[in-house]
Amino acid sequence: MAHGEKKPSVTRALKYNHGSRLVLWIFSTGVVLVLAYSVVFQFLMAREGQSHTWTDAVYWTITTMSTLGYGDVTFQSELGRMFSMLVLLSGILLIVVLLPFSFVQFVVAPWMHQREADRAPRSVPTNVQGHIILAGLDVVTQTLVARAKRSGRPTVVIVEDTNQAVRLHDEGYRAMVGSLDSPETYRKARVEQAAMVTSTQADTTNSNVAFTVRQVDQDVTIAVTAQKKASVDVLELAGANHVLRLAPTLGRELAQRSLGTTGRPHVIGHFGETHIAEAAARGTALVGKTVAEAQQHMNSNLRILATMRLGRLGAIGTEEPIDEKTVLIIAANSIVLEEYEAQFRDKSKPESPVLILGGGQVGQAAAKEFEKTGVPYTIVEKVPGRTPSHLNVVEGDAAELNILREAGLDEAAAVLVTSHDDDLNVYLTLYCRRLRPELQVVSRATYERNVATQYRAGADNVLSYATIGATALWNNFGPDHRVVIAEGNELFPVPIPSSLAGTALFNLKIYEETGCRIVAVTNGDKGLLPTTERIPTTPDHKLLLLGDRHAERAFRHKYLRERG
Repeated sequence: MAHGEKKPSVTRALKYNHGSRLVLWIFSTGVVLVLAYSVVFQFLMAREGQSHTWTDAVYWTITTMSTLGYGDVTFQSELGRMFSMLVLLSGILLIVVLLPFSFVQFVVAPWMHQREADRAPRSVPTNVQGHIILAGLDVVTQTLVARAKRSGRPTVVIVEDTNQAVRLHDEGYRAMVGSLDSPETYRKARVEQAAMVTSTQADTTNSNVAFTVRQVDQDVTIAVTAQKKASVDVLELAGANHVLRLAPTLGRELAQRSLGTTGRPHVIGHFGETHIAEAAARGTALVGKTVAEAQQHMNSNLRILATMRLGRLGAIGTEEPIDEKTVLIIAANSIVLEEYEAQFRDKSKPESPVLILGGGQVGQAAAKEFEKTGVPYTIVEKVPGRTPSHLNVVEGDAAELNILREAGLDEAAAVLVTSHDDDLNVYLTLYCRRLRPELQVVSRATYERNVATQYRAGADNVLSYATIGATALWNNFGPDHRVVIAEGNELFPVPIPSSLAGTALFNLKIYEETGCRIVAVTNGDKGLLPTTERIPTTPDHKLLLLGDRHAERAFRHKYLRERG
């Protein structure tokens, strides 16, 4: 919490004290006015020759101020009637305006607030185990919660504001109120029974969270993010087991999706000793062949898991030939992958250059990845001095054609759009697609909801900050490893359902029912099993599925309900 910022409880106490004083002032003013008006009433009535008791005076004052005005006691003179109007108007102000406002503000509202506060838990039930504790909620942890929900893993979101906790509760989250820097908060969150604590706040907040959690429990896994490279060591000293720099991770992932023009495979993940790679068919002898024909020309230990075209998975069992825009998703160990590269990569042909639009952390990480693989690149950055001088950079607005041409647009094979502004990324994607229809465009999205828009704008591949961040956190957690193939589609292992054990591995019916493709069988840390026609019955193995979140949910609902 920032210096000088008041705690919510302190703020509420100050508002309560202020409200008490205001109510007392209104009440006192009302009493004084009733007494004063009663005195004036007696004086004016005496001038008119009328005689009334003090009870009549108070009675007339109250009925007039409250606008009841029974009419049994009235003035006859003009002065008396003017006084009556004054009493009436002041009564309207006091009783009709100030009094209801005070009642609502300082009686009804606190009562409603307390009712809402009572709905926000301050602790986690003792029967909750193996859960993920999240310190706060942002785009990354929202995606992580959704992924955990599909896998049947409970989550707990800790927030400091009661209203936010109630709102999250109404949205379906398990939320609790507590200070992120209080050990008691994590005790009440049952951290000793949790599988992981994660925080994606500012580096200073993350260090405090890690240090506080480590005071309470020495064994729980703590995964946090770091915006600055210098913060990594500090966060590890604070007690974090895993420190993730998501912007550089996203930059490397975007660079790996830039497929190049020489047929070189790009490793995008792994399962044990088995590497998962993307390999563009463009420029190779695979163009014109079907997947079955292509598989026959490869090492038997290398498997084509799927094909993609413009970010979309190819249909299962299709005999459609591979074309220049087809991307193969292949699985093999490092030795076999090197054989594939030697067989299909054209080393005599240099890689075409890549443009990187945006020179922030993501763009710089992509540039460093290209330097490692020998791919020429140019960064286009609008802010002078933002990109280090040792990187190849052209300073200027990427929305200006002359700047793009100066950076090498006409010779580029691909463009990486790395801005953190989704609106700008959609604009640049449309712009580049209009200028060079054949160009490969790989774009970044901050929010998952903007991914479909990026594809409609013409992107060949889109990766969101939320998905990459959630996947990185999830893989450090360890219940099952995942590899993002394209935004919305992942490779993920699941236990073998008893109803599928012994059945055909490549069962088209399962895809038709759920949308999930069974692509292989995993053997834990050893990687993927050799090609097999039937699903094994041994419990140590898992199925490797490929699909989006809807397909995963459907598969789990149909085949894994008995496992929770």
